[in-house]
Amino acid sequence: MKRITSNLLFKVFLAIVFGILFGLYLPESINRIFATFNAFFGQFLNFAIPLIILGLIMPAIADLGKGAGKLLLITAAIAYGSTLFSGFLTYFATSGIFPKLLASNLNDVAQIGDSTATLSPYFSIIIPPALDVMTSLVLAFVIGLGLSYQENSTLKLVVNDFQKIIMQVIENIIVPLLPLFIMGIFISMAYSGEVFSILEVFISIIGVIFALHIILLLLQYTIAGILTKQNPLRLLANMMPAYFTALGTQSSAATIPVTLEQSLKNGVSEKIAGFVIPLCATIHLSGSIMKITACAMALMILEGMPFDITLFAGFIFMLGIAMIAAPGVPGGAIMAAVGILQSMLGFSEEMIGLMIALYIAMDSFGTACNVTGDGAIALVVDRITKDKMVV
Repeated sequence: MKRITSNLLFKVFLAIVFGILFGLYLPESINRIFATFNAFFGQFLNFAIPLIILGLIMPAIADLGKGAGKLLLITAAIAYGSTLFSGFLTYFATSGIFPKLLASNLNDVAQIGDSTATLSPYFSIIIPPALDVMTSLVLAFVIGLGLSYQENSTLKLVVNDFQKIIMQVIENIIVPLLPLFIMGIFISMAYSGEVFSILEVFISIIGVIFALHIILLLLQYTIAGILTKQNPLRLLANMMPAYFTALGTQSSAATIPVTLEQSLKNGVSEKIAGFVIPLCATIHLSGSIMKITACAMALMILEGMPFDITLFAGFIFMLGIAMIAAPGVPGGAIMAAVGILQSMLGFSEEMIGLMIALYIAMDSFGTACNVTGDGAIALVVDRITKDKMVV
């Protein structure tokens, strides 16, 4: 893979700065041009994400040989365990912090108003994906596992050629346009002012969640550093381009190329990274479950609703499974969680609306945590499988 992350971090930083400035000071007619680009590029990402999953996971499983089934089980178990650990860590931390922290804000929820201004594109083009995310994921497993047992297969050659096409799309189209896409996101946020009004009321909640994100990442990379006998802080520092890219794109799938490149820098073998990173972009959601658990508890406290560990334990276990079906696009996890928020926690329509607004306001932080954690899982899986399978 080319060094696609060269100067990307700086470009993302500029995109964020200029996005805020343009959203605040440029006229609506110009900002709508960026909204039009984002509408089209977002549709293209929706179309490309299943193809990326197929193009990266199928050959990765096929090339790993008969050990692929074991690798899939190991990776899925670690990813789900990490997600659950994050959920329970969040519950125990916030159940001790939020009741006192939010005592003076019990009447502030009603102050969040609807957005007063939104940017609409001049036109939009609908590009339906050929497959949904779960279908492409299962199909990649089935074909990849089947090919892993084939000594000589014409289909394996086709799969390898398809991988090359997908990598060309990633390197020549998606990555070069990511900064512009990020700028469009921040233009819309700054223009509408919705994010800032939400942050004004929930700033204390966001601060706690952000601190928990940092603690979680330090724990993840401490474990990875111990297992691989490397400096955890250096490993985490190497993943910062992926962190900041995800901060802007709000999409784990769109950040796969950067996450993959940085994992290789940390010493993960190319075949393990090519399997674990795209897979974890779909099934590892430690940052997302942290946000949803914390925000759900905060709203229940603000609404005076009772809760306990039994209620949230079931919620966390179900949420870890439900979010796997979420597409790798901004806000996908919270949309997948709406059903269990209503059925298990008893959220009303008004609370669901507040939950979505608060989640979207912090979507980038959770996604960045997910993506960065993927790099730690890749290190752990690489260490576990080393000398036990041909890679």
